[in-house]
Amino acid sequence: MTERLGSVFIENVQPELDAGRYAIKRVAGESLTVRADIFKEGHDVLVAVARWRQVTPAAQKTDWAEVPLTFKNNDAWEGSIPLANNGRYEFTIEAWPDLFRTWAHELKRKVDAGRDVKSELLEGAALLEGAAARAKGKAAEDHRVLAEAGARLRTPPTPDHLLVALSPDLADAASRHPDRSLARKYDKVLEVFADREKARNAAWYEFFPRSAKRDGKTHGTFKDAQGWLPYVQKLGFDTVYLPPIHPIGRTARKGRNNSLRAEPGDVGSPWAIGAAEGGHKAVHPELGTLADFRAFVDAAKAHGIEVALDLAFQCSPDHPYVKEHPEWFQHRPDGTIKTAENPPKRYEDIVNFDWMGPARDALWKELKSVVLHWVDNGVRTFRVDNPHTKPMQFWHWLIREVQDLHPDVLFLSEAFTRPKVMKALGKVGFTQSYTYFTWRLFKDELRSYLEEITSPPVSDYFRGNLWPNTPDILPENLQNAGPGAFRLRVALAATLSSVWGMYSGYELCEGRPVPGKEEYLDSEKYQLVAWDWDRPGNISEWIGKLNAVRKAHPALQQYQGLRFFESDNDRVIFYGKRSPDGLSTVLVAVSLDPYAHQEALLHVPMQWLGVNAEETYQVHELMADQRSLWQGPDVQVRLTPEQPAAIWAVYRYRRTEHAFDYFE
Repeated sequence: MTERLGSVFIENVQPELDAGRYAIKRVAGESLTVRADIFKEGHDVLVAVARWRQVTPAAQKTDWAEVPLTFKNNDAWEGSIPLANNGRYEFTIEAWPDLFRTWAHELKRKVDAGRDVKSELLEGAALLEGAAARAKGKAAEDHRVLAEAGARLRTPPTPDHLLVALSPDLADAASRHPDRSLARKYDKVLEVFADREKARNAAWYEFFPRSAKRDGKTHGTFKDAQGWLPYVQKLGFDTVYLPPIHPIGRTARKGRNNSLRAEPGDVGSPWAIGAAEGGHKAVHPELGTLADFRAFVDAAKAHGIEVALDLAFQCSPDHPYVKEHPEWFQHRPDGTIKTAENPPKRYEDIVNFDWMGPARDALWKELKSVVLHWVDNGVRTFRVDNPHTKPMQFWHWLIREVQDLHPDVLFLSEAFTRPKVMKALGKVGFTQSYTYFTWRLFKDELRSYLEEITSPPVSDYFRGNLWPNTPDILPENLQNAGPGAFRLRVALAATLSSVWGMYSGYELCEGRPVPGKEEYLDSEKYQLVAWDWDRPGNISEWIGKLNAVRKAHPALQQYQGLRFFESDNDRVIFYGKRSPDGLSTVLVAVSLDPYAHQEALLHVPMQWLGVNAEETYQVHELMADQRSLWQGPDVQVRLTPEQPAAIWAVYRYRRTEHAFDYFE
């Protein structure tokens, strides 16, 4: 017997990433809005559902469930899948004709046209009897109602037959027990990964624990680094990112300022991982022990801070892997091991794995065990060094393997590379990514770039973590610049995206470059640094205020939904965000001029705010803690290098039972 196939078409399913090869990203507690074009020949009434289930972690795996899709217009349907828990979900679309409603709709048209409908009533009876049979044993009341109505339609017709046949309640009962042998399923099962909240909302602070003594001479320890935590907490950061904490190789160790020759006492680059003391699962002895690291993680947690660890899959020539597993590395024709290169740069202190070589299965398994080792020691966030220089297949495999076991693990991609490569890393699973924000300075380029990465389809898989600086990058706009430059760039980073970070020294306006390069002079990558938290000209208080504002206003904790608005000055950028429930709305204006004051006429988006042109509404400028009443669409603002950003929480008045109140 030939299988019956429904003739329903299901197409243009959204969101769908690269024909379903990769998972869409969301956050636990959100819902996934699913859209599709669904239609069929003729005039049948259709029913459509989104089918979904959670598949990882295994302990939270669920059976398939369904949510209805609603017809919108022009054959477009839409519905929402709840993503209550952190983990991986599957979803697809299924649709079928509602036979009884279609019959009832046609019956009424025939009756209105004066047609004899005796035969049609018998057809309806058969449909009801089929629905009753499907309801039997599942819904007793529906079974009774459907069976009785079917029997009624088989008796000699009376005017009451039409009342029975066209009863909305009867149609509802029949629809609850459809003939789904005529259903058509979408030909793909798609995936969505629901991250935990920190994937979308976090503020990162990077520092080197070996400089924790802050004298530039004495190697710090994890115990010393614990002394930084109250300071980081005061600045308002909730994630501390540590560069590699492993033993550092001695062969070809780099000296100060990336010198090819290390002097006695030079500490080397922590990215040259591995020595006689151990490799990627070991701790640099001068930092302390593994127990000391776990104590640091616990201390950070007590301060409301999560520890992110650098994941740099590369080795010093002294790494134990080099002797134990030479087959894991690339070799030259003369048999010598290949050091890492990015011409004209050469990294003499680093050797790379042979990622796709004959020993790849064992290599990949070992590197997965490295990640799980640090997960077992309290790490749930990894900043991944140069992932664009490793195969995409590896990351797709590794991230999935780790998150299937530990869905709360997050991965930040450090890939300042070609746009499509950066996006591909997001697609294969990276939770967040560094961005080109570091080099976007002007109004139009900031707007176009941020609109691109915070809106679908890019935002379905790519979350931009905005950093104004890193240990590797001192951008030209911050070189030998005054505090105004540092204030405005951090204001943009902290408000344009819901995830942002900075490398220590930024709050001190550290901007001394290697001449002609985007690199720090006396870089901490190669030496200990003396940090004076109270250095004159620091902007620590400004940064602390920014992070406090972010924490207090849910609108700034949203990644999607960034909207840009008009200002009449090209050196003032104006934008806003709103929380999904509409209870938090924030407007932001930032001067892009670090040296002089700028004035602008802002065109307030009245319709977006839901405010009438004649309505008075209250705004609270959060950085200066000043309240004002606004009316109408035009507002004048003056920004200075000392106060380059204004952030307004918007409040509308509403009438209550006895008086007026306002809500954000």
